[in-house]
Amino acid sequence: MRWRFQNLVAVALAGLWGGGVYFAHSNGHLLSLDRAEAAITDFRTALRGVRAPPDLVTIVEIDDAVENKLGSYPLPRSELARIVEAIAALKPRVLALDLLLLGAGEGDDALAKALGAGPAVIGAAAIFPTSSQSLAIENREDPLARLPRAEWFQFPLQKFADRAEVGIVNVATDQAGTPRSIPMLFRTDDGVAASFTFKIAALAIGGKSAIEPDRLVLGDRSIPTAADYALPMTFYGPRRTIRTISAAALLDGKVDPAAIADRIVIVGATVSTGGDFFPTPFERLMPGVEVIATAITQLMTGDVVLRGRAVRFVDALICILLPMILVGLLAWRRNLAGLFTAAAAIVIWMSVTSVAFSHGIWLSAVLPVTAIAVPTVLFGAVQLWSGRRRAQYFATRSQLLEEFQAPVIQQWLIANPRFLAEPVRQDAAIVFIDLSGFTSLSETLGPDKVREVLKEFHALVDREVVASGGMITGFQGDGAMILFGLPEPAVDDASKAADCAVRLSISTARWLAALSPSITADLGFKVGAHFGIIVASRLGGASHHHITATGDTVNVASRLMEVAAGHGVEISASDDLVRAAGRDSALFKSGTLTGPQETQIRGRSGSLATWFWRSDAPSGERARPSAAGPA
Repeated sequence: MRWRFQNLVAVALAGLWGGGVYFAHSNGHLLSLDRAEAAITDFRTALRGVRAPPDLVTIVEIDDAVENKLGSYPLPRSELARIVEAIAALKPRVLALDLLLLGAGEGDDALAKALGAGPAVIGAAAIFPTSSQSLAIENREDPLARLPRAEWFQFPLQKFADRAEVGIVNVATDQAGTPRSIPMLFRTDDGVAASFTFKIAALAIGGKSAIEPDRLVLGDRSIPTAADYALPMTFYGPRRTIRTISAAALLDGKVDPAAIADRIVIVGATVSTGGDFFPTPFERLMPGVEVIATAITQLMTGDVVLRGRAVRFVDALICILLPMILVGLLAWRRNLAGLFTAAAAIVIWMSVTSVAFSHGIWLSAVLPVTAIAVPTVLFGAVQLWSGRRRAQYFATRSQLLEEFQAPVIQQWLIANPRFLAEPVRQDAAIVFIDLSGFTSLSETLGPDKVREVLKEFHALVDREVVASGGMITGFQGDGAMILFGLPEPAVDDASKAADCAVRLSISTARWLAALSPSITADLGFKVGAHFGIIVASRLGGASHHHITATGDTVNVASRLMEVAAGHGVEISASDDLVRAAGRDSALFKSGTLTGPQETQIRGRSGSLATWFWRSDAPSGERARPSAAGPA
């Protein structure tokens, strides 16, 4: 119960952390995350690939060919008037000049007249105190508080402004200088001005137009915007993905009229000695006029990226829920699998954001990752540390249990916890071994020496039984009961038991021979082995169970030790065991085996056919006569 409460607290803290990350970023902190977000956005844009833009806009570029043709840049107003007149003659829907017409110059009248020939928009500039636009929010209650705040607006000459609409040409870039959105409104202390892009789209569509919180109204179309009255944008492809023609070709009459007629035409500078350029996911230097053309195309078609209030709400929700989910997964799977599951969840979310982006939904990738990083890593590290401690605890516990229960039985119980919950009758082989004369010897040796001798004997028995594939059901002081047939019977149980009996006899004789004569003077051993029906079951009370075998076969095997002692041999084996083991068993391959002989078993009516095995080892390595009398 305690660990569940701790996990619930960890999940709640993860959610609070994620909410704090989102709140801090939305309030102008953690701006370093924006660079990572920009890099991921570029990657997602490149992954989406180049798209063909709707063919609504034509760019007339004042390029190097124009500069070479007319001899200088900036162009004289008279030459610019010729370009505008040539465009106006082909009847565009809207003519826009992405140029700042500041100060008076020769040809101003001609240019003003040309601008008045049809619907036109010219640019003004917002001048900021630094190269980056500040989005500091002084008053959250003011709906215009998030607008880019300029020191002043640089408007064109009034004679041009009288003939055309005027809009602010600035774009909003990220820390790397890539345009990510176009503000629809700008402000100064003196007032608010609409953007160049919005003015063009509104003039081209006609009808009602308005800039409202979270959306633009253009005719009968509603276009969602970001929270700061900005239009998020993505790029269709590299430079000249939008139809582009040179002003030099226009002046030479080499332009298809269909490229101009009833289209939005934007005149802008792409000359290498002037103009503004921006990096994009597809192009290291893209002319500012094509950035504007991209935004206008998306405004005209409604093909905009969604990054408004609803998307921001999803971002906030993910920042809170995703850390809680991942920490919950780690709490559920308290191992490396939990970390892998958490990593898979992150990969899945990143894939979701990529798919959403390709469908025009700009979900944040970096904010959720930042929200999950700290709680997931911390909780995962704590879980691994805790899991390692638990693993060490259970490994130690398992090791201790193996010393009291056979490993094969442990494995069987893990796979089948109901193993032997009900008694089972089956064939099995039973082997008993016992040290003769040890009880009287222990009275003179003292407890430490007795323990040392018994420990060596038990280790010997354990080694030989494991090598033979048997199971020690228990040590009875100076003896042991060994079972062949659990956790399930096998055809070679009797053969393994015969092999074990021989191995025990040879090893025990050698061990006794290596002890000091004072210990082994009256010490010997005896082995009894039988094969038949047993009852395998769990015995014990509520606090402790042990696996054992009972029945006549067990009793006979135990009594056969007395038979071995009475006949002065190391092993007494029943005819049932010898026949089940076969003539290839170790009883026939080593030592001397005699029998069968009908033998009386104490406490049992009738006789039992019995075999007797004696080692052929030198006398110094053979068992000493048992202290027990005849059976």
